[in-house]
Amino acid sequence: MTKRERVIAAMHNQMVDRPPVGFWFHFPEEKQLGQPCIDAHLAYYNHVDTDIAKLMCDGYFDYPNPVAKAVVRAEDWFQLQPLGADSDFIRGQVERAKAVKAGLTSDCLVLYNVFAPFSSIRFGTSDELVMRHLRENPEAIHYALNVIAQDNALLCEKLITEAGIDGVYYCVQGGEKNRFTPEQYRRHITPSDLRVLEHANRFSDLNVLHCCGWAGIPNHLEVWQDYPAQAVNWACFVEDVDLTQGKAFFGGKCVLGGFDNRAASIMVRGTKDEIQAEARALVRRHGLKGVMLGADCTLPAGIDVERIQWVVDAVKEMA
Repeated sequence: MTKRERVIAAMHNQMVDRPPVGFWFHFPEEKQLGQPCIDAHLAYYNHVDTDIAKLMCDGYFDYPNPVAKAVVRAEDWFQLQPLGADSDFIRGQVERAKAVKAGLTSDCLVLYNVFAPFSSIRFGTSDELVMRHLRENPEAIHYALNVIAQDNALLCEKLITEAGIDGVYYCVQGGEKNRFTPEQYRRHITPSDLRVLEHANRFSDLNVLHCCGWAGIPNHLEVWQDYPAQAVNWACFVEDVDLTQGKAFFGGKCVLGGFDNRAASIMVRGTKDEIQAEARALVRRHGLKGVMLGADCTLPAGIDVERIQWVVDAVKEMA
């Protein structure tokens, strides 16, 4: 099987010769924009033999809307308008994705990282401000999330139709058990989550849902359980839900993960023998159908990428 064939088959729960492999990490600040960012992606994905190339949105976390930057009162959010297709927020990311895809030397399946609106609004202001305004005037935040969803949905569309990527790696956050009840999350956040994901699904059936465990606090995974993505990735070690358990929980969807991404993990600190033994154990434990190997989230910046190649080599030897 080619890399792309292998990933597509896995995403559709078909048997594969071996599980696809994909790992990613953030680049240093000087490589987060422009040609240095493109070169950093290509230096990694043209060197390490992964099946998936997930392109990072480094440098574009911050939703750069001047109205958002000026918000003081909750009511100020009602002045927000979409950035639009000609904004650098969209054009810059589309051009990045197009350039990286053009420079890839293998047929790996290409995804691009897109954040849900609740992450974008907090990156562009602050978590404290958004949560305070949500308590003071929920409708104002609902309005703002809907505006941001229009931009993020358009970004997904352009990435797929213009840059030619295969799908988006859609990151949802904010489901921590100490932030919302499940009912609150579904009321306040889910509509904007789905507006983006459902739009992406109009252009590709190869979209991956990433249920981010960034805070190290278990999430209400049930709020994302019915989200319509082809594959799902979550923090197995934060949530204490392994790949087989998660596959059942998410209705039999293809699952991605298995490796802990934290600093003390085998993937980060282990020897070659330990990492390869873990890769083989994951394949034996979770099988060849609808399973892709990766990490709970991004690996630490600066990790030796040969560690990732060790996983690829171990899985290849089992084919």
